[in-house]
Amino acid sequence: MGEVTPSENEWLVMDIIWKAGRSMTAAEVIEELKGSVLISGKTIRVMINRLVSKGVLEYSVDERDARVYHYRAARSREECLELKSQRFINNFFEGNASLAIASFLRSARISGEQLEELQNLVEEMKEKEQKN
Repeated sequence: MGEVTPSENEWLVMDIIWKAGRSMTAAEVIEELKGSVLISGKTIRVMINRLVSKGVLEYSVDERDARVYHYRAARSREECLELKSQRFINNFFEGNASLAIASFLRSARISGEQLEELQNLVEEMKEKEQKN
């Protein structure tokens, strides 16, 4: 199966669209990215087309000008993060999520507050598992 989530550069395009919360034309996306990244408008259009192919973006044709497409997110940021995380765990940790989490915890600087959040998340997951 090919990649179905945005690449690092494609994520820049998706960030613009997710933050906007509405459909946008390629020209609007290019304008938003202008000055913040050194990527040509043509390359941004290629990335948009790839995102459509991956099913991350969908589009509609402008009613007044058939040359203009309006792109909107077909997947949420959370859905893309979940898919990307799962693929990462499968590729680098042989599908072992606990090994992946342990690796991140050992290498990250985590505050007491963040550790508490993680502990609460683990407790929530335990409760959910017990209900099933």
